[in-house]
Amino acid sequence: MRKVAVIASASGNGKTTVGRELAERLDVPFVELDALVHGPGWVETPNDVLRAQVEPIVASDGWVIDGTYQSKLGDLVIEGADVVVWLDLPMRVWMPRLVRRTWRRWRGHEQLWNDNRESLRDVFWGRESLFGWAISSHFRRRREWPEALRGYPVVRLRTPAEVERFLGDADC
Repeated sequence: MRKVAVIASASGNGKTTVGRELAERLDVPFVELDALVHGPGWVETPNDVLRAQVEPIVASDGWVIDGTYQSKLGDLVIEGADVVVWLDLPMRVWMPRLVRRTWRRWRGHEQLWNDNRESLRDVFWGRESLFGWAISSHFRRRREWPEALRGYPVVRLRTPAEVERFLGDADC
């Protein structure tokens, strides 16, 4: 296992944390796609530019990529992966994590990618709010991904204990 795509049913599942840990254990680069997608002022990178940035990474000898951005990249990341790690934790696990992380980021004016910061307005209000997106994606991905990921080497982790076991057993 040298090329790993880490995906999650919703924000707060631990995708970045697991991705960083795997990259360190495998001694391969860690790539957080959010950092490539969200430019200054939350302006999104055009799809063709993003693809040009990600293709050489996927073609390299090893990596752990946090996310897939299938709407922008298609199956580029998933097709290049030796394994797809799907973090599919229950809402009762990831929602408190998401609340704590968001509170920490907002309260500390934490800088995210390209000097972006979360605002309470973006987190709570509107159809595209962080929490609205997390809840809807959780149910949509659980419904759609089993079929969409059929044929790919997927490890679906549904509990924190399964995540810990996987990390402990990772072929590093």
